[in-house]
Amino acid sequence: MNQQLEAIFGNKSAAQTLMFLQNYGEGHVNRIARTFAVSPTAIKRQLLRFESGGLLVSRVVGKSRVFTWNPRSSAAKNLRVFLEAELEKLPKEIQQQFFRQRQRPRRTGKPLEGTVGS
Repeated sequence: MNQQLEAIFGNKSAAQTLMFLQNYGEGHVNRIARTFAVSPTAIKRQLLRFESGGLLVSRVVGKSRVFTWNPRSSAAKNLRVFLEAELEKLPKEIQQQFFRQRQRPRRTGKPLEGTVGS
């Protein structure tokens, strides 16, 4: 991750959390923590901080609390423009590693990409 983003947001987990949410639109603690191989506690602390600041909102889905951008926050809208520009500037290797994960289940019987199917 970019050191300048860490400086702007105060630490690495804050930058990772915001970049994840900008890329995927929403996320929960464990998914974000697994993506970056960091402590769920660090991610949870950032999500709760951003929610209490009004940038994020959350809802319970099953047993997980899912966080997303607060649509009523003008600060969140402006921040998303900045984060989108930063995502586009990331090296392709970083984009592939952290920001191109499959979000939906694969259709039953669909062959994996790059494999020879029937």
